[in-house]
Order: sequence, then C-alpha cells, then structure tokens
Amino acid sequence: MGILIFLLILMVSCFFGGIVIRTKSVFAGRKGPGIFQPLKDEWRLFRKGSVYSNTSSFIFQIAPTVYFVSIILAITMIPLGNHAGLISFNGDFVFFAYLLTIGKFFNIISALDTGNSLEGMGASREALYSMLAEPAFFILMASFALLTGHTSFQGIFGSLHFYTYISYAVGFLAAFVFVIIALIENSRMPVDDPKTHLELTMVHEVMILDNSGFDLGLLLHASNLKFAMYGAIISNFFLTPGSELYYTIPIFILTQVLFAVLVGFIESFMARFRLNHNPQYIFTLTSVTLLIFLGVMLMLGKIA
Repeated sequence: MGILIFLLILMVSCFFGGIVIRTKSVFAGRKGPGIFQPLKDEWRLFRKGSVYSNTSSFIFQIAPTVYFVSIILAITMIPLGNHAGLISFNGDFVFFAYLLTIGKFFNIISALDTGNSLEGMGASREALYSMLAEPAFFILMASFALLTGHTSFQGIFGSLHFYTYISYAVGFLAAFVFVIIALIENSRMPVDDPKTHLELTMVHEVMILDNSGFDLGLLLHASNLKFAMYGAIISNFFLTPGSELYYTIPIFILTQVLFAVLVGFIESFMARFRLNHNPQYIFTLTSVTLLIFLGVMLMLGKIA
C-alpha cells in the first residue's frame, strides 16, 4: 500500500503545475498553455546539460539533487488515512520536517555559493520564512499527537476522527495551515510571485537564476512534488478511519485537484504582500495553530 501512495503522489505532481496554470488562464480569460506544458518544459530541461560557473564549487552542483531527493524521501512518509507510507515510525513527522530542512539548507548554500549578492538576498529570505513557518508545523502535529495518542503520521491520521463542531473547526484550521505552509514553502502568492523578474523582491526564483538544464528541471519539478506532498497531507483530513481504497483514492485525487485550483485562484486574485509584511503574515500561522491546540484541549476535556 505504501508504494501505491508514493506512486499516486508522484503521478499527481506531474499534473499539479499544469492545473494551476490552466486555472490562472481561465480566470484571466485567455487560452493559455495545456495542462501538460510544465511537464514538457521540465522534460526538455532534463535532456539538456547543466552549465556551472568557475566561481561556484561542488556544492552548487550537488544541491539540486540533494534538494530533490530530500523531497522524494519525505514523500515516502506520507500516509493515506489508515494506510501507512513506505516509511513509518514513531516521531516520523519530526524526521519529515528535518529532511525537508536538509534540502532547503543545500538550496540556500547553493545560492550563496554562486557569489551573487541577489541570490544571497533570496537565500536569506527563504531561510527566514522557513524558520517562521516551522513552529506552526510542529505545534499542529504535536496537538494531533496529543489528541490521538500517536506520534507517527500513520498513527495520527489513522486515528483522527471529527465528530463535534469543535473538531470540525480544528480540522478546517489544520487544513488551512497546511495550505499556507505549502504556499510559503514553494514561494507562491501572497508571499512571492513565481513569475516576477525583479531580482530585488524575488525569493525562491532569484535563488535558482544560475541553475540550468537538468538541475533546473529538478528544481522546477521539486516544487510540484512539494505541492502534491502537502496536498496528500491535506487529503487525510477528509478521510474517515478505516476507509477503503475505492473511497480513499478518489478523495485523494479530488483534494489534489481542488488544491491546485485554489492555488491558481489565489495567484489570480491576490496581490503579493510587501516584503516587510511577509514575516508578520507567516508568524500568524503560529497563532492559528495555538487555536488548534486550544481546540484539542477542549476536545480532551482538559479545559472546562
């Protein structure tokens, strides 16, 4: 079952970017590219060689691969309802977070390795935004670990059941937090605009300006993999414990499609925040997760 979940996420990642682009095209009233266009662009890059500057070291050459592999390994831990991922153990959500951190770290030092001051600015912003989003993830997962009595992804989502108004509110807020974390981790609206070409205000895109060919293809597809990964986590909030595959898989696919449409909707109708407002916006996620923690305490009867 774990390999099926893994393959489903990989499959969805191939279409996620295309659905986002098609959604933005529809809202903009234009024809736009097809759903498969991002995949075609990545395939074209995979067939090209990478160009490396004489000022960069081996870190710049290995960073895209490390970043991509860290996401692949993180995906192996994602469950689907009561069905465990390829890798599952107590406390695996902590390992999951720091696997992604390792990939992000190599991506950041790769940008610094180029010696480009603009890439250095993007790297510092990426590090700051990730640091501000991290407490929200851990408070959220710790709250659900407290609620279910389990410390693994599979144990938490396999035991998670919403049955009261408070639990429904907690589930909605948790899904909302993961949506925002996915947008932050992928440097999308309203934190960053992936289509901007103004280096002074770019975050992730300015970090990969010197990447080309195969390496750039890895980085571009890694973004779609991250979206599909977080979409898989979000889909677990809409599954009931003990769900069969004929129910689980359609809910998973529907959630991923709606998530991609939502990303396209946000990027069509929401302007990017000013850079100095981003830290405030991201840190509010911690406040939301504290509300989730309070809701969990109410559900457990710890608060009268």
